[in-house]
Amino acid sequence: MVGVAAEPRLPGVLRRTVESACALSGAGYGMLAQILSGDRLGKLTESGGERVYRRAGELPSGPGALVVPVGGYGRLCLIGEFTAAHREAVTVLADAASAAIRNADRYEHALRRERWREASQEVTAALLRGEDGVSTLHTIADEARAVAGASGGAIALPDESDPEALVFEVVASPHREYQSMLGATVPTHGTASGEAYTTGKPVVVSGYGGHVAIQQANSGLELPSTLDDLDSAVAVPLVAGEDRLGVLLVVRFREADPFTEAEVELVRDFAAHAALALEFASAERDRQRLAQFEERDRVGQDLHDLVIQRLFAIGLGLEGLGRATGQPELAERVSGFVRDLDRTIRDVRNAIFSLQEPGHAGGGVRSDLLRMAQDSAGMLGFEPRISFDGPLDAAVTGTVRLDLLATVREALSAVARRASARSASVEVLVDRDGRLLTLTVADDGDGSPDALAPLRRRAAKWRGTLEVGSLDEGGTKLVWTAVLGG
Repeated sequence: MVGVAAEPRLPGVLRRTVESACALSGAGYGMLAQILSGDRLGKLTESGGERVYRRAGELPSGPGALVVPVGGYGRLCLIGEFTAAHREAVTVLADAASAAIRNADRYEHALRRERWREASQEVTAALLRGEDGVSTLHTIADEARAVAGASGGAIALPDESDPEALVFEVVASPHREYQSMLGATVPTHGTASGEAYTTGKPVVVSGYGGHVAIQQANSGLELPSTLDDLDSAVAVPLVAGEDRLGVLLVVRFREADPFTEAEVELVRDFAAHAALALEFASAERDRQRLAQFEERDRVGQDLHDLVIQRLFAIGLGLEGLGRATGQPELAERVSGFVRDLDRTIRDVRNAIFSLQEPGHAGGGVRSDLLRMAQDSAGMLGFEPRISFDGPLDAAVTGTVRLDLLATVREALSAVARRASARSASVEVLVDRDGRLLTLTVADDGDGSPDALAPLRRRAAKWRGTLEVGSLDEGGTKLVWTAVLGG
């Protein structure tokens, strides 16, 4: 009994308790079973004999079984032949073990709280280092996974194209195959992450992998081979004041202990601190951007008033020169220069637009695309190049705008999943008549994009097409079209 009380850590107390009980009673097999809410079996600590009860997932019973309560922790179960003296000795040991378990549990809780505090400090330090929002989300998910002893951590954010859905923008796991879940969408109702987001309260589930397999069966995503082994999961909201930022999820494999109520509280506290830190960092970035507005506006105005007007005048002069010359070959060369100037003017106009703050650039689809490019930098490791042409803000509105944004987001997620791309471009065009929308996403990565079924469905919805091909210089090009105006 002295040995049991002398152990400071919980695993040692549990092991010593079972070993001491077997030694006192002469039992051939001993098990200390944690009893969770709903009389579910939790952690099992065994000594001696065949581990049949661990495999069966039940407590020993029948002749030769001695089951003694151990405070509020669980049951001490022994198999053998016992006398009244044995039973009395084991009961006394169980009482002593109950007190030792409470002390060790308090000690473990203090250690866990300290580790979570250090994780919170790391998130704050990452923000102070100037990490962008997506990189900080990666830090939050990875710190939560590591401290929780989980096999994976993830963060889901509201889907800009669907108010009833969340998108997993960050997946942190030492198992590479789980990166295939990047970009997965889940409804805000009927899922653990969705319920945590809508209710603002932690949600704990078991058999998490099975739920995901069913929910994502028709998503077109390549599901990890070990998905069914994911068991205990905790989804907690990322909330700062009245603002719901998203959801933090941590999940463990089946062989690990399920999350306890105390652990859930620690995850919730960490998420609350992380959300507050993100909100403060966002406010600071807003202040810095506001300080740049005047200069950006001045530069943009100068580009428009001076550079574009001069280029336009040069183009008009060249057109007149081409018509005046009587040499067809020279006229064609001049026309080529005029076309080059037109493209240059379009590029300068795109540059002027990108100088505007995306969140304050009129609220059109161009603003959404620029913001999406910036937000995807953390996921991709670089910021994709964005270009536009045609009357996008006038022609691409309503549902087609939401479908375009969802398609761009999923196409960039597919680039990120392949992990070999070093650059990418997004080109969005509307023809002069405002009848055809064309999206082209190109990258220099290896392999072909996956999970294209949702993109095909959206293209078909708008009587458009989806084509995927290889680039001559290496890489992949995805072309998605939609017919506008009926």
